[in-house]
Amino acid sequence: MGSLCGSFLPFLTRLSVLLSPHPPFPQAGQLSCISFPAKEEKYLQQIVDCLPCILILGQDCNVKCQLLNLLLGVQVLPTAKLGSEESCKLRRLRFTYGTQTRVSLALPGQYELVHTLVAHQGTWETIPEEDLEVQEDSEDAAHVLAELEVTMHHTLLQEVDIVVAPWQGLRPTVDVLGDLVTDFLPVITYALHKDELSETEERELQEIRKYFSFPIFFFKVPKLGSEIIDSSTRRMESERSPLHRQLIDLGYLSISHCNWGAPGQDPKAQSMLVEQSEKLRHLSTFCHQVLQARLVDAARALNLVHCCCLDICINQAFDMQRDLQITPKRLEYTRKMENELYESLMNIANRKQEEMKDMIVETLNTMKEQLLEDAANMEFKDVIVPDNGEPVGTREIKCCIREIQELIISRLNQAVANKLISSVDYLRESFVGTLERCLQSLEKSQDVSVHITSNNLKQILNAAYHVEVTFHSGSSVTRMLWEQIKQLEAGHSGRLEKTEDLWLKVRKDHAPRLARLSLESRSLQDVLLHRKPKLGQELGRGQYGVVYLCDNWGGHFPCALKSVVPPDEKHWNDLALEFHYMRSLPKHERLVDLHGSVIDYNYGGGSSIAVLLIMERLHRDLYTGLKVRRGEGRVRSTGSRSAAPFLACHPFFFFKRFLDKQNRAKITDLGFCKPEAMMSGSIVGTPIHMAPELFTGKYDNSVDVYAFGILFWYICSGSVKLPEAFERCASKDHLWNNVRRGVRPERLPVFDEECWQLMEACWDGDPSQRPLLGIVQPMLQGIMDRLCKANSEQPNRGLDDST
Repeated sequence: MGSLCGSFLPFLTRLSVLLSPHPPFPQAGQLSCISFPAKEEKYLQQIVDCLPCILILGQDCNVKCQLLNLLLGVQVLPTAKLGSEESCKLRRLRFTYGTQTRVSLALPGQYELVHTLVAHQGTWETIPEEDLEVQEDSEDAAHVLAELEVTMHHTLLQEVDIVVAPWQGLRPTVDVLGDLVTDFLPVITYALHKDELSETEERELQEIRKYFSFPIFFFKVPKLGSEIIDSSTRRMESERSPLHRQLIDLGYLSISHCNWGAPGQDPKAQSMLVEQSEKLRHLSTFCHQVLQARLVDAARALNLVHCCCLDICINQAFDMQRDLQITPKRLEYTRKMENELYESLMNIANRKQEEMKDMIVETLNTMKEQLLEDAANMEFKDVIVPDNGEPVGTREIKCCIREIQELIISRLNQAVANKLISSVDYLRESFVGTLERCLQSLEKSQDVSVHITSNNLKQILNAAYHVEVTFHSGSSVTRMLWEQIKQLEAGHSGRLEKTEDLWLKVRKDHAPRLARLSLESRSLQDVLLHRKPKLGQELGRGQYGVVYLCDNWGGHFPCALKSVVPPDEKHWNDLALEFHYMRSLPKHERLVDLHGSVIDYNYGGGSSIAVLLIMERLHRDLYTGLKVRRGEGRVRSTGSRSAAPFLACHPFFFFKRFLDKQNRAKITDLGFCKPEAMMSGSIVGTPIHMAPELFTGKYDNSVDVYAFGILFWYICSGSVKLPEAFERCASKDHLWNNVRRGVRPERLPVFDEECWQLMEACWDGDPSQRPLLGIVQPMLQGIMDRLCKANSEQPNRGLDDST
């Protein structure tokens, strides 16, 4: 039989390692949503924990026992003595590995029953039939449901357990299979000895297919005493037997599937039908298919989870970066609107002061008689008037005056309020409305349950319609608003500090860690599907890796294989992020295809671990293309075409550029490229292509435009020689100092005026003055169209350097 699952143990180990617990994400903000889905975790953990188990189904008890004997190569179960299916009530049998042969009865997955078996009473060559069958007169339910557990010292049983399904009347096959899938990975075999399936057997297979998606290995057991079948009596494999046609109708086999079910290129396990006894060896192939399919599914599911979590992490980094940029501007705008509101209120107060005095006097005059009448009819509180005609004391008089004043002021407030509405109405429409929306937006971005400032502002607006004419009302509105805005600003300052700390952790810890897990799970999937690639001749070397030729891998040929041995954790993380970004980019004709990756844990004879990136093989790099160019027109055409892959990857930067056979530029090896929100502020890149602001650690995607300007200089010059201004620099530090002072490549006589203007615009020292890549591409296309038109009008001139 060979090894059924030994070759998959390393992959199970790797899968187990990838599923091991990792430090949790901080429960702050939206990052708390990054977690392993419970459903996928349960599924993957089951694959890691469950060992394979061969389940033997069949048309009757005899044929099941015969298949078991064939698998073990030993006559363990009786066959000739067992009766027909109608009379044989075979119990469930389970064969496991043990140093000694032992037979016992046990409830499946529970405990062993104390029961005397016939096998215990003497020696035996085959297990006694009485122990295999359920006794009809047994009243013990546990004894009826118990399985016969047989331990044997057998090589096959060291790798898998074997379970023989019981008699259908005792336990339906679907229930038996349902019990197994919780603890084992079942490899289902179906023993046959008849030329056709009965209606009962067809229903049984339909039920299995309805509830489970497992493939089945159908094996036709030879008749007893006829192990060797004459070749002249064999059915040709091209002829379809009745069994084959029935299995096609049931959906287990396809029309294109050969009779004995040899595996194809499809990694998905397929059912097999084997009708020749000597081809039982194909069960080993079938088991490998089943195990491989399950491991591939597990690796794929694990990689999807890793990629999903990593994408969430990167998106949150974008949101946090946006928050860090926008919130201070919102606060600044809020302070500006608050100052304008304060000044407006003061101007209104000053301008309306005299009007309010006149309004109050006028209102008092119109209300005078009514006020006097109401004051005369007032019943004063806490004032006692003597009945004997004695004069009222000074304290009582003051109380009366105070109550009369309150009456007048309250009546005056009600009368004046409606006249003041028109004075404050435009505040609601302009400053107050704008400030309120700004404050609400700020409070939503802050983790608070009650919007204190907005609520206070609403109270202020309501108070504006019911102005209290008191001596203390002038500054209470602005003071309250000012205090609440200061409180909001302080809260946001603390929140932004926490956001920045979390942003740093996302960029430097969480995202790289998730990216490495994603790289490992995807590599596990690729090596299961396509195996480890074979390294051909060396094509080139770089700072961190070697590029080899790979004739064929995963259906792609020829390929280029980049072998990278990361020296430390940082380079591991950078490589993993690069791999994730390359896979995340949409397929583009100007991007080199990344076919897959494989992690070689025994690279260099086991001395190191290497990541093998399998990519599309290209014709040559850009510098080689410049050396063998055939005219300035071709070079400028390459320059125009080289903007397309930049646009496909934007906002990434620092690329290695290659040419295909049509001299079209393609981008590969993203290297240190990453989304703008994931930039760490570190100084990375090729020295001559680095924009001056890179040395400050604060930069954005405009450094791409600068790098393209330098690249365009090379393309238009048609040479790989350094610009003279850079050639004179004795070191990288000397070069960087000159770039910061404004030194740029010189203009060459062959440069077209429009090309030179584009270069200067791209490498402008002020990042805000550089054109966007979306503007650069049509400018390049315009240059190319103009030159092509000029050359077509002068066909005899050709494309010389002056053009």
